[in-house]
Amino acid sequence: MSSERLFTMFVSVIAMLTALPFHEYAHAWAANKLGDPTAKYQGRLTLNPFRHLDLFGSICMVLFGFGWAKPVPVNSRYFKKPRRDMAITAVAGPIANLLLSFVAMLFYQIFFHIYVHSFSGAVLQGGGSFGANILLFTTMFFMYLHTLNLYLAIFNLIPIPPLDGSRLLFLFLPDRYYFALMKYERFIMLAMLVLLWTGIITLPISTVCGWISDGMAAVIGLIPGL
Repeated sequence: MSSERLFTMFVSVIAMLTALPFHEYAHAWAANKLGDPTAKYQGRLTLNPFRHLDLFGSICMVLFGFGWAKPVPVNSRYFKKPRRDMAITAVAGPIANLLLSFVAMLFYQIFFHIYVHSFSGAVLQGGGSFGANILLFTTMFFMYLHTLNLYLAIFNLIPIPPLDGSRLLFLFLPDRYYFALMKYERFIMLAMLVLLWTGIITLPISTVCGWISDGMAAVIGLIPGL
């Protein structure tokens, strides 16, 4: 395995240990704020990645660019308005990823600006100083963190079970239709994985992520010096 591939995997692992726990923590935090302490009592109201990561989902994330964590337990019986509060709890994860993606883009722009002005022409392999290599690693990490969080947010907002976006359907679909759809959750997810594996669904997701990323970069570009 090339050093470039090892470097990319190392960066992706660090980003994954940030993005997935942040997503699940947001679910737990929202549920707890809305009256459901289940996740809190099970130790999921934490940013400790080892409380959230699923082994197989983590391996898929590193190797194939998509994966999952252990779902945060939610008991809707604690909610005052179950439909609304389930939807809020569900979208809290993608919203958290969007916020982290924006922050990561901001830091990417900052470190890229420093790198270009301080170590112009330095490369990761061959000739670059130690300081340049560290700065380049940091810059690449924040770009990967930005991209990973953006993809996680958009993917999870797709309104099909068991993704977070499906909980939004709970607000609008009659119960009989919603629960009839949920019966096929495993088959739908299997079909989604096949679409991801074949790349069929990658293009539309990438397109939407590109639009949002450009928008974030434009906003950050309004900051003087960036």
